[in-house]
Amino acid sequence: MASLVFDIETASLGTEPFDDTQLEYLFRDAERLPEPDARSQRREEIERMMSLWPFTSQVVCIAMVNPETRRGQVVFVAPEYEESGEAATGPVEFVTCLDETELLTAFWDVAKSYDQVITFNGRGFDVPFLYLRSALLNVPISRKNWLGYRFATEPHCDLAEQLSFYGVSGREGAARRFNLDFYCKAFGIESPKSKGVSGMDVGDLLKAGRHREIAEYCLRDVEATVQLYEIWRDRLAGIK
Repeated sequence: MASLVFDIETASLGTEPFDDTQLEYLFRDAERLPEPDARSQRREEIERMMSLWPFTSQVVCIAMVNPETRRGQVVFVAPEYEESGEAATGPVEFVTCLDETELLTAFWDVAKSYDQVITFNGRGFDVPFLYLRSALLNVPISRKNWLGYRFATEPHCDLAEQLSFYGVSGREGAARRFNLDFYCKAFGIESPKSKGVSGMDVGDLLKAGRHREIAEYCLRDVEATVQLYEIWRDRLAGIK
């Protein structure tokens, strides 16, 4: 069975695309606060969260790796980037796209060749995000079964679900869910954040035109996920 490990990076669209009614809806919680400082702080929190919602943000990068061959591709939006197709260290190709529509189209073209996807929190974030952004941009979706049955690893193995045993312990128990950085450090895997970049930096990097840095960070996420998957597969898979 052919498997694909992937991860996405997203960035806020800002407030300009939205009309007054939409903005009122987005910032309603902030405007209810009586204190100006608290109101301003809440608005900033909402603006940061806008990068996590598919109706207020965009996909700017997707990294994909076959865990068996370690070959893969990173597609990322970079309208003025001139090094399209440049190979990174190892068998992973970096490919630039003019816009999000081209990026999503390229991703779904690759996805149709794989029977299983492996992610970290992909069921809760990456997959629904891709589905909704593709629908908004009218990009055909080649795999519509990735949300699937939660308590199964085919066609979607979500390591965040597997390592927390589907939330069996709740937020505070023995199998509580941690983030990818924490799991990597616990299992002796180099963290994707070890180079000083995190998902919170993507928006600023995009504004600065540092597209390649976003792509390299996204690839580090995927490479760490591949290693975490191998540990889960070899040591924990099959536990019920």
